[in-house]
Amino acid sequence: MRKDIHPPKVQGVAMAVVREPDPEGGEGWYVYLVNRNDYALENVLISSRGYGELAGEARRTSEMRHFLGKLGPRSWARIEPIMEELFGLNNQYWLSYYANGQLHDKKYIFLPESIQEANFTPLPLMQVRGVMIE
Repeated sequence: MRKDIHPPKVQGVAMAVVREPDPEGGEGWYVYLVNRNDYALENVLISSRGYGELAGEARRTSEMRHFLGKLGPRSWARIEPIMEELFGLNNQYWLSYYANGQLHDKKYIFLPESIQEANFTPLPLMQVRGVMIE
C-alpha cells in the first residue's frame, strides 16, 4: 500500500539563517522561510527543535510550532530568532504546506556548526547573505 503513495516533491522552497540587526540594536540570528516559486504556499506550518550533544552532554530544546497561514509567491517570512549557543546542535525545521491543492512536507536540518560565516551564500530574493538549505 505504501508503495502506491507518491507524495509531491518540495521544490523552490528553502530555510535560511541570516545575521541581522536585532530590535535592541545589536546583532541577532534569524531563521527565514523562502518561497522561490511563482505560486503561494497555504496553511504553512513549521515545527522547530534542536537536538544533539553539547560539551559531552545530550541536549534537546523545546519544540516550537509556527503557523504562517499564507506565504506569497517569490517571498520570504521570518520564522524565529535562533541563539548562537544552539549552533552546536542539529537544528531541525519540519515544514508542511498546501500548494495547488496538495499537501507538501519536508524536513530541513542545519547540522552542528554549519551556521557560520564561512558557509554564507547570497540568498535569492532577500538580497542578503546567509546559510540556506533547499
